[in-house]
Amino acid sequence: MSSRASSIAHMCGIAGYSFHPASRIDRTLAAQSLLAGIAERGADAAGYAYRGEARSLSVHKQRSGASALLERIAIPTDVTQALLHVRDYTKGHPRIEANNHPVRHGALKGVHNGIILNDEEIFARHGFERHEPEMTVDTEAILALVDKLGPCAEALEELRGSMATAWFDEREQDTLYIARGVGRPLWVGEGSSEVFFASTKQALEVVERYLGVKLRKRELPEGILVPIVGGRRGKATRFRPDRAFEETPLPAVRAPEEGVTCLRRLATIAAAV
Repeated sequence: MSSRASSIAHMCGIAGYSFHPASRIDRTLAAQSLLAGIAERGADAAGYAYRGEARSLSVHKQRSGASALLERIAIPTDVTQALLHVRDYTKGHPRIEANNHPVRHGALKGVHNGIILNDEEIFARHGFERHEPEMTVDTEAILALVDKLGPCAEALEELRGSMATAWFDEREQDTLYIARGVGRPLWVGEGSSEVFFASTKQALEVVERYLGVKLRKRELPEGILVPIVGGRRGKATRFRPDRAFEETPLPAVRAPEEGVTCLRRLATIAAAV
């Protein structure tokens, strides 16, 4: 019998972008393209957040699939960073809004695909308090560690479970961070003055199709943390993710009807832009 801890897998979808301020990419259409690209990965909740050089963080989330949010997305032209998420939840019921993504802890707002198995242990060990008392979502442990220790290997190596994640830090206005642990994909697509990321290569291909851009696409390796500033990747930090767990695999496509509906609507939206 294996001594490794086990869990039930879940497959959320994460995505986002960082633009140089001079980029002429339509900010709203970029977010809609990414959301449509990840829509099939969950339908329990959907949300997005954005900010710019002179614009404070704005967050929008709702308990629905992406199809109910897609046409409501509106992002100002001076925005340079965005995060998007669709949720297929395991821990942290979506009826509590604070459990839905983007999630806040301290100065951080972030999104996560995967499951953190030792979140309660982390909160107890460090004496962390939940951002809101009723929160139970495991994602908050990632943000709590980074809020305290900074974006470093030490913080991410405390986590046990599967993870692809991204966050903003209010103390670093120009930087968006992405990180991949184990068990979850994370793809990056780089343009001339833009960086996009998403759970799947297919989501980046949706961006190319509807924004008319050509991206250099690659899957990030496991155990990597990458800062993105002004549409450019910064120097990566490697870390050693804990692999001592097992997951019961589930299909990555959790809400196929959401994906089909969103892509159909996106085609109509893009034609009208």
